[in-house]
Amino acid sequence: MIRFMCLSSGSSGNCYYLGDEDGGFLIDAGIPIRTITKTLKAEGITLDGGHLHGVIVTHDHADHIRTIGVVGGVYHLPIYATRLVHDSIAHSRFVQDPIGPSRRDIAIREPFTLAGFTIEAFPVPHDSAENVGYHITKGDFKFTLATDVGHVTDIIEDYVGRADHVVLEANYDREMLRSGSYPEFLKGRVSSPLGHLSNDEAAELLSRVYHPGMKNVWLCHLSKDNNHPDLCWKTVEQRLFSEGIRVGKDLALTALRRTTASPMYLLDL
Repeated sequence: MIRFMCLSSGSSGNCYYLGDEDGGFLIDAGIPIRTITKTLKAEGITLDGGHLHGVIVTHDHADHIRTIGVVGGVYHLPIYATRLVHDSIAHSRFVQDPIGPSRRDIAIREPFTLAGFTIEAFPVPHDSAENVGYHITKGDFKFTLATDVGHVTDIIEDYVGRADHVVLEANYDREMLRSGSYPEFLKGRVSSPLGHLSNDEAAELLSRVYHPGMKNVWLCHLSKDNNHPDLCWKTVEQRLFSEGIRVGKDLALTALRRTTASPMYLLDL
């Protein structure tokens, strides 16, 4: 049985856990170390107990890497990221503790193994040094995470469509962003091809790639100011329904909360 948990998702910090009885790993570490340790301990997981085998990093923005130095430099867990992301982390003012020998460079679209899972990074457009999504498999288990998505590419569509379990960004509602208090330059940055994915764009992608094996979709990285979980969920649910895809029957759909940990999901192989 595979276990998945979102510890936090949003501009204030991102961190996910994926694993099974043989071990697991984190995806990003952008929240306080105390939050990570406390949340995982409640599930019987400790950073220094041998169960966690490392962290895979999507990109170098603070809300994804803030605790990377502690996890890598203090707890000595291997930190997997592309060379460009690692180089940026090394010079980031948000990372106080050096990763040191815990650094592990990975290459885009070259699979590697961690905690018994096969992991493949794929390119995701965003205004960072580099950004990747991850396609993760073990046996028949297929999982894809794509966050901070400036726009949907054929590569992203391919990897999301391969998965039975999907974590996909749905950052903002277009009307809330348009009429909101953000200055125009920031509105432009959010909605640019190197910014974030809107609810409508996430819904459209999911409506195209859905297949009968797709069991779970978690909508992630919701904006505090330009989105709401209920609105996000409804936008995607309605678009799927228009294609004859019934949430609750054909698949489970969840809008992840920004600062509240999700339950620990148990996922079938």
